[in-house]
Amino acid sequence: MATRRNPTARQVRLGTELRKLRDAAGLKATEAAALLGANSAQMSHIEFGIAGVSEERLRRLAAHYSCTDGELVEALVTMATDRTRGWWEEYRGLLPTPFLDLSELEHHATFRWDVDFLRVPGLLQTEEYAHGVFSHRVPELPQRELALRVEHRMKRRTIVERDQPIPYEAVVHEAALRIRVGDRTASRAQLARVLEYSEADHVTVRVIPFDLDGFTDAGSAMGYAGGAVSKLDTVVRDAPHGSALVDSEAQLGSFRTLFRRVEGASLEPESSRDFIHRLTKEL
Repeated sequence: MATRRNPTARQVRLGTELRKLRDAAGLKATEAAALLGANSAQMSHIEFGIAGVSEERLRRLAAHYSCTDGELVEALVTMATDRTRGWWEEYRGLLPTPFLDLSELEHHATFRWDVDFLRVPGLLQTEEYAHGVFSHRVPELPQRELALRVEHRMKRRTIVERDQPIPYEAVVHEAALRIRVGDRTASRAQLARVLEYSEADHVTVRVIPFDLDGFTDAGSAMGYAGGAVSKLDTVVRDAPHGSALVDSEAQLGSFRTLFRRVEGASLEPESSRDFIHRLTKEL
């Protein structure tokens, strides 16, 4: 059983889900390992994503765990057997691993949500806006790494620009649209980009205006990526070194509720486009 030196977040997630199934079945790692003719250390490697698992072994484990969720099992089989090496692999060793993990997560996502209050979400950013965001990092990034981060962010947009894009919804506060990361020209270009995306059938942009009464969710900025089944959804939280991925069922449920609440407080898509048009004219 070959081991991996640096498993990806997707590989770790597969192991985590297998461990959850074992725990739900009330079995010890040694018992699961015996079923596979392995030892507890090898089972631990599988559950931590350090070692892979074949489709046949995964199905045996799922049956032994009495897992009756067929859709979940099929999704886990896909995760175990997928050998995709996407565009993000060219940045391995050049950018922090969380950047690559986010790209892989989005590549396999079935939908994507963003909520932001102080910045335009990354998938909607222009190159100049992204450059401004990364330029203000402390300590300052070397020019080469700054350029790589901007380039990587631009390539992430493939999930909403490819032939079969995923549904994408962004809820953006008026503050994020008004804050000038660059100069007036760059800000106008950024608003134009948001409007351009909002016209696509698979993209929905909603705005939360300053004058909304009783709004208290300004601390709920987040990203959310849909999995093949809801149990495999992932919350994306921004961190200085990249994005932190959260997958506990309790937190997933909380963030789904938060998103629907923030979404419900925002303007409808058509009204949001009109709102952004007005902001553009003010610049």
